[in-house]
Amino acid sequence: MTKFTDLKLDARVLQAIAEAGYETPTPIQAGAIPHALEGRDVLGIAQTGTGKTASFTLPMITLLGRGRARARMPRSLVLAPTRELAAQVAENFDIYAKHTKLTKALLIGGVSFADQDKLIDRGVDVLIATPGRLLDHFERGKLLLTGVQIMVVDEADRMLDMGFIPDIERIFQLTPFTRQTLFFSATMAPEIERITNTFLHSPARIEVARQATASETIEQRLIELTPTRKDQSSKQKRELLRAVITAEGEACTNAILFCNRKTEVDILAKSLKTHGFDAAPIHGDLDQSQRMKTLDGFRDGSLRFLVASDVAARGLDIPAVSHVFNFDVPSHAEDYIHRIGRTGRAGRKGVAITIATPADKKYLDAIESLVKMEIPRGAIPEGFAISEAAQKAPKPRSEKPGRDGDRRGERKDRRERPVKPHGEMAPMQAVEAGTVTAAPEAPVERESRREDRREERREPRREPRKSEERRSEEPRREERRSEEPRREDRRGEGRRSEDRRGEDRGGEDRRDRRKDGDRREAPVVGMGDHVPDFLMRGLPERSDG
Repeated sequence: MTKFTDLKLDARVLQAIAEAGYETPTPIQAGAIPHALEGRDVLGIAQTGTGKTASFTLPMITLLGRGRARARMPRSLVLAPTRELAAQVAENFDIYAKHTKLTKALLIGGVSFADQDKLIDRGVDVLIATPGRLLDHFERGKLLLTGVQIMVVDEADRMLDMGFIPDIERIFQLTPFTRQTLFFSATMAPEIERITNTFLHSPARIEVARQATASETIEQRLIELTPTRKDQSSKQKRELLRAVITAEGEACTNAILFCNRKTEVDILAKSLKTHGFDAAPIHGDLDQSQRMKTLDGFRDGSLRFLVASDVAARGLDIPAVSHVFNFDVPSHAEDYIHRIGRTGRAGRKGVAITIATPADKKYLDAIESLVKMEIPRGAIPEGFAISEAAQKAPKPRSEKPGRDGDRRGERKDRRERPVKPHGEMAPMQAVEAGTVTAAPEAPVERESRREDRREERREPRREPRKSEERRSEEPRREERRSEEPRREDRRGEGRRSEDRRGEDRGGEDRRDRRKDGDRREAPVVGMGDHVPDFLMRGLPERSDG
């Protein structure tokens, strides 16, 4: 049997391996390391959990033992699809290179550019990065890739799924043609095959397992559920999942639960915590520090359940995962292999349970066609029954409040409130409540009452002389003519007769006044008795001459 001491690795690397407790390499390591040490390009195809990370870190450390890094020009480059996988590669590098003087830098999102620039400026031997952040540094002029001697692409099929292939092709073009390339993938899609044919030169192909096969140490199970209501499918699946976890008992020491959507990850994690399960979410929308804290808690055992999207399905090396639950059947068949590969690692036993509904049939058919086997069916836990709450129609979503909280709802209530009569509501209150249409009429009524009270307090008038009456009659008529339209405008056509009756309620009747000869209060019709002279003049006759 091959041992690490037979692979011609550096003595300092062998010492670190022994201190880590490893003696025998995995098949992918035994096949890839000798070719990598010879300087050849390597194409490694192996399922997850087979030790691909050590397959390139160990020969890299040995080959880079001689030489010195220059500022902004890394000597080697490792590309990973996710931040978590890149951080894991960096941890492996620290373990195996602790007896060497090699330096490294980790370029991932969620970390300050300034801190990463300081590391690059000092010069690094190993640069570990995600494609997006690497190109960001390059475009800012902080990084040169012309000194790369060894380039590693890890989880290439995941790069394809995440849309990184154009970035990978661009990075390949920025590196020297004479570089050594180590290319690792769990599956070989046609697009991955095209890239390897373009950028790898006569690679040594190491395929230690048939493509798209799960480890034999994983017990696979499929539990089928037919929801009673389509709109309550997720809720009923959550109830079934809790029952399955409870039925597993102490055998389920920890588990990763996979969902297809980030929103479903948050909902499932919250539901599990509500029902007493120690769970936390991890997906791409979370802050990087929170993601690393959650992963560290899951690794050290302080967190039992990790609810994840496919961002955690690739490459994460957490050896002691007892169970994997597929809450959602993956829409891509290859993702099923990577998800269940999180358990049963390093020869350990693992359990992978998938919950499916009739709507998942086409996805199940694709998975079973890929793995070339029928997933064994499991039984629903004994005594499980869907609750009444999960069989009823879901509650309608309440209207979201605006920026001012619930003020939108308050305004709606005000609009629907019945309008009070004008006599019972002050004008300002009417404006605040939104009943501004008829509010201007209330002041007119109060004005008429004031005029009535003035009439009652007014002393009896003496009868004016005829000369005084003629002198004062015309300006008063003009005043009445100017006041009358204003009153008409304020009262409106509908309340004109009612307001006039209100004005006469407290004083003398105007018709009685006209009988007594008081013509000041007589209604003005047309232009009155006085006609200006210029209106009576005739037009001059037009002469024909």
